[in-house]
Amino acid sequence: MGVQAVIFDWGGTLTPWHDLELADIWRTVCAAHLPPDAVEKTVAALVAAEDELGRRGAEEHRSATLAEAFAMAGLEPTEALLDTHFETWTPHTHTDPAVPGLFAALRERDIKIGVLSNTIWSREWHERVFARDDVLGMLDGAVYSSEIPWTKPHAEAFRAAMDAVGATDPGSCVFVGDRPFDDIHGAKAAGLRAVQIRHQTTHAFERPGLTPPDAVIHELEELLPHVERWHSA
Repeated sequence: MGVQAVIFDWGGTLTPWHDLELADIWRTVCAAHLPPDAVEKTVAALVAAEDELGRRGAEEHRSATLAEAFAMAGLEPTEALLDTHFETWTPHTHTDPAVPGLFAALRERDIKIGVLSNTIWSREWHERVFARDDVLGMLDGAVYSSEIPWTKPHAEAFRAAMDAVGATDPGSCVFVGDRPFDDIHGAKAAGLRAVQIRHQTTHAFERPGLTPPDAVIHELEELLPHVERWHSA
């Protein structure tokens, strides 16, 4: 069967990795919409909420939403605040320039293209990003953990992504991601091949005893030869 589908992580994979301070993002958002004396308290509450939801995802593999983060922080966001939040993230969400060419090459080989992202953002926000960068129409399916009960590395998250692209055999699917546990170990445990894209912060997510990837790349341009080798096997 060769390779039926290639499924990609989003942040740090389809988008170049950015080392960010979450508090700085929230401070920019809150300063534009809240009274000055409420900014730092609200920022701290939002960071704590995201930290707890991140812990829940990492340790319990349970998903979360942005609405939950706001509720935990005691903030009811306005549409204007949500717009500012999206725009504040915009410099850090641009799709890697290699993606359109890579996607086109996969489609030429009749390989399905999917996305599986651990995210608290909505589908609508992610699709705005992909549409802005002219790649939304190249996706055959996408699963965002904000829409399902699980996060990677839960096997059901990977099965949901396979279903989204119409893939039936995990052995014919390749997952591409940057995180050794969520992406690589999770994909391998679910029966998929896994390619790790390494960046300057990858080491921060490493832990002993994880399943190694089938291939390691440093740029998305390096992916296609691996896929072609497996596709022709």
